[in-house]
Amino acid sequence: MTTQPPLEGRQGNGRFAPGNNAGRGNPHAKRVGELRSALLGAVTPEDLMAIVAKLVDMAKQGDIPAAKEVLTRTLGKPHEHDLLERIEQLELAVAREAIR
Repeated sequence: MTTQPPLEGRQGNGRFAPGNNAGRGNPHAKRVGELRSALLGAVTPEDLMAIVAKLVDMAKQGDIPAAKEVLTRTLGKPHEHDLLERIEQLELAVAREAIR
């Protein structure tokens, strides 16, 4: 097995080397984490229940975006009807390639 020399600004394992500006990560992640913590601290379980009750009521009144939100959050995103068929086709194609 041959190993390639590390790319400029990276360590031998491919990670960013110390001092590489690209290796600092998302500069907004800390702030987003702080805001998320503040929001979680401000919303009580009772608040959440009231919000969900209102959303469900709006869905019952015919608000389509509210209905989509309720259904997506409770049942998950809809899957394409032919997903299993497509997976089977991909598995067959992979099996055929493995035989070659």
